[in-house]
Amino acid sequence: MTTNTIDSKLADSITEAEAARTRLDFAKAAPKVFRAIVGFDAAAREGLDPTLVELIQIRASHLNHCAYCLHMHTNDARKAGESEDRLHMVAVWREARHFFTEKEQAALALTEAVTRVADSGVPDEVYARAAAHFDDAELAHVLALIMTINTWNRVALATGKVAGTDERQ
Repeated sequence: MTTNTIDSKLADSITEAEAARTRLDFAKAAPKVFRAIVGFDAAAREGLDPTLVELIQIRASHLNHCAYCLHMHTNDARKAGESEDRLHMVAVWREARHFFTEKEQAALALTEAVTRVADSGVPDEVYARAAAHFDDAELAHVLALIMTINTWNRVALATGKVAGTDERQ
C-alpha cells in the first residue's frame, strides 16, 4: 500500500468519524465560555518556551487519553521544530530522561501531578523541583497551562472531538 493510499484512507476515515459525531459543538453552544478558555490558554502561554508548552500539552493529553488534543499538539510541536525522537519519548520521559532537560523533566513531573491531582495531590518534592527551575511568574504560567490543557482535554473528550480534525485551521 502506498503512502498516498494510506493518507487517503485515513482522511476518509476521519471525515466519516466526524460526520458520525452527534455531540454538541461546544464553541457554538457556549461561545463566551469557549472564548474565555481561549483567553486563559493564551495568557498561560505568555513568556513560556513554545517547546515546553507543547511538551506539557502532549503529556497531559496522554494521561487524559485525549487523542484529539494529542494529535493537535504533536503536530504543533513538529511545526515548531520538535524532533520525532523526543515526541515519541514524552510518554516515557522518566525512562528516557536524557532526551529532556532538567527543566523539562520538572515541568513534565508537575504536569503529571496536577493532571492526576485526585490521586495523590501535588507532592511537595514535585512542586519544589519545578519551583527550582522556574521563577514565580513562570511557575504560575506553567500551572495555568497545565490547567488549560486539562480543560481542553475534558472539552474534547466530553464533546466527542475526532483526532485529525483540528478546527483551528
